[in-house]
Amino acid sequence: MIVVMKIGSPQAEIDRINEELTTWGLSPEKIVGKHKVVIGLVGETVSLDPLQIQEVSPWIEQVLRVEQPYKRASREYRQGEASEVVVNTPDGDVIISQHHPVSVVAGPCSVENEEMIVETAKRVKAAGAKFLRGGAYKPRTSPYAFQGHGESALDLLAAAREASGLGIITEVMDAADLDKIVKVADVIQVGARNMQNFSLLKKVGAQPKPVLLKRGMAATIEDWLMSAEYILAAGNPNVILCERGIRTFDRQYTRNTLDISVVPVLRKLTHLPIMIDPSHGTGWSEFVPSMAMASIAAGCDSLMIEVHPNPKKALSDGPQSLTPDAFDKLMQELAVMGKVVGRWEKAVAIAKA
Repeated sequence: MIVVMKIGSPQAEIDRINEELTTWGLSPEKIVGKHKVVIGLVGETVSLDPLQIQEVSPWIEQVLRVEQPYKRASREYRQGEASEVVVNTPDGDVIISQHHPVSVVAGPCSVENEEMIVETAKRVKAAGAKFLRGGAYKPRTSPYAFQGHGESALDLLAAAREASGLGIITEVMDAADLDKIVKVADVIQVGARNMQNFSLLKKVGAQPKPVLLKRGMAATIEDWLMSAEYILAAGNPNVILCERGIRTFDRQYTRNTLDISVVPVLRKLTHLPIMIDPSHGTGWSEFVPSMAMASIAAGCDSLMIEVHPNPKKALSDGPQSLTPDAFDKLMQELAVMGKVVGRWEKAVAIAKA
C-alpha cells in the first residue's frame, strides 16, 4: 500500500503517522517526490481497509494498493516518478535516471594486468565514459576457462580508478568477497547467473553501494523485478536494471537475443533506471554499435560496452569487445543519437562533434 500525503503536510505529522502505522506491524518508508510525500507500507496489508488508514490523519490525501507482486520496484510505489541512482565517483556524482543524460560504462570483461586496465580506463574516459567495468571474479560456463585474478584484480581496479577518475563497476559472485569489493567498487554488479541467488541479493541489498542487477539469461521480466525487490527489501534503494540479452532458440548468429523491448516495458512497470549491454546481448563487436544506438533511441538510461586494447588476445569475451579506436568512433555516433533524443551531455557531444 502507499499513503499519499497532501501537499504541504507538516513533517511532524508525517513522523506521527509513521510511528502509528509501525504499531500496526507495518514498515513505513517515506518517499519524497517532486510535489508530494508518499509513505510506502510494507507488511501484511491484505486485510487492511484503506479507509481505516485514511482516518489516521486529515493530512492523508488517499491510500492506494500496489497491485504488482514487486512492491518497492513498481512504478506505483513512487506515484509514477522515476528514481535517481546517484553514484559517487572521483570526478563527482553521476546520476543514472530517466531524466538525465545517458551514462556510458566501458571496459574489458576481465582485468588482466595493470598496464592494460589503466590504459583502457584512460582511453574510455577520454571518449566520454563515466564508469570503468572490469571483472575481478568471473563466472564462466566452463570450469577450465579463465576465472579472473580475484582479489589482486581489485587492487588493479583501484589503480585504474585513481589514474582515470572513473567510477568502478565490478561483479560479486560470492558473499564472502562482498566486503572487499565494496571497498573498491562504486557500483556492485550482480551478474546474470546470480540474478536469483536470493541469499546473495539480500547481502548485496544490506550494503550501501548502488547495485547493478543483470537480467538472467532465461528470466522473465517479472522474475527480474522480483530479484530487484529482494535488494530493495533489504534496504538498498539504489538499483539499476541491466538487460544483457536472453537465451532463445537461435544462437547461430548472435550470442544472445538482446531484448530492447524491455526499455518501454520497464518504463511502464518500474521506477528503476535501465541499462543495456549490447556486448553480451549480441556477442559480436560488429553488432554492438547499431544495438547501442537503438538502445538510446528506445530510451535507455545507460549503456555498458566492452572495450579491450587487443580483443584477439583477450582472456575472455574478445569477439564482443571493441578496440579503443572503435569505441571512440562509437561515442561520436552515440553523441549524435543522444542529442536527437535529448539524452546526451552537451560537453561530451561538443567534444566529439
